[in-house]
Amino acid sequence: MKIFVAGGAGYVGSHCVRRLVAAGHDVTVYDSLLAGHRQAVAPEATFIEGDLGDTALLDGVIEGGRFDAAMHFAALLNVGESVQVPLTYWHNNVVNTLNLLQALQAHGVRRFVFSSTCAVYGEPDQLPITEDQPKRPINPYGCTKLAVEWMLAHSATAWGLGSVALRYFNAAGAATDGTLGEDHDPEIHLIPLVLQVALNQRAHIKVFGADYPTPDGTCIRDYVHVEDLASAHLAAVEGCTPGLAEAFNLGTGSGHSVLEIVAACRTVTGHAIPVVRADRRPGDPAVLYADASRIRVRFGWQPHYRSVTEIIATAWNWHRAHPRGFRS
Repeated sequence: MKIFVAGGAGYVGSHCVRRLVAAGHDVTVYDSLLAGHRQAVAPEATFIEGDLGDTALLDGVIEGGRFDAAMHFAALLNVGESVQVPLTYWHNNVVNTLNLLQALQAHGVRRFVFSSTCAVYGEPDQLPITEDQPKRPINPYGCTKLAVEWMLAHSATAWGLGSVALRYFNAAGAATDGTLGEDHDPEIHLIPLVLQVALNQRAHIKVFGADYPTPDGTCIRDYVHVEDLASAHLAAVEGCTPGLAEAFNLGTGSGHSVLEIVAACRTVTGHAIPVVRADRRPGDPAVLYADASRIRVRFGWQPHYRSVTEIIATAWNWHRAHPRGFRS
């Protein structure tokens, strides 16, 4: 297939592009490089620097590409930031996605895979979280993702769009061969922040909240390897059904607390990694981990990486070899 990938120069997007290319698909990456990196794009893919807010450029690319499918990774994703600047998140994550969907509708693209999030659930009623649980996001980031899922459902009914929304839990790790990894500025994800301490790039790791209703008082999350996410996207785009809007959890089915992640990083790196306690951040649920059985039944997907230590080892391999990210 010819596949249009918005945000294909970012962390998850670049790993997915590599998997698509390896599977024989013709990929065009469309990325503003606001958060992505040109060096992360597979050389076999066509690259176009552009923003989803540039509707003239976007429409021209979609029209000229004669694409069979599209994928969308071009969202803002910092929960704390979304609380501080919600309108920025609504504009980028919802309005710009609307621009993309309108271009796809105008030019007959009927397959769409969307990078969604477990944040659509908010504080879950039960664990593990299934796709049928109530959607009650507690931060603007989660609200914007849920709004896009509503647009996808309406588009399936109105104009036959086939879509798959993949609700990530916590993306983690790096390419097994060490050539791709996580490089955000500023960094916001726990594992790379902890590894920065092991690289002597920061003095300690700050742990937000020690009074959550969990065994050690810190938040619990489900960490899924980025290459497992890539394999799920490949299965979704190849198996997407026109006229049907579907949504699936992507996780391992088990959770690890912040302090457990720090301990695992100490094991992998051999570094002491000091911890400093801080107040809770607004918008952080206490516990999130997935029931991902539905996507296993639908697409045959299941995570290859189940050990959080193994996931962290791939991240450490990347960060140790690229201490300044793609500038290294």
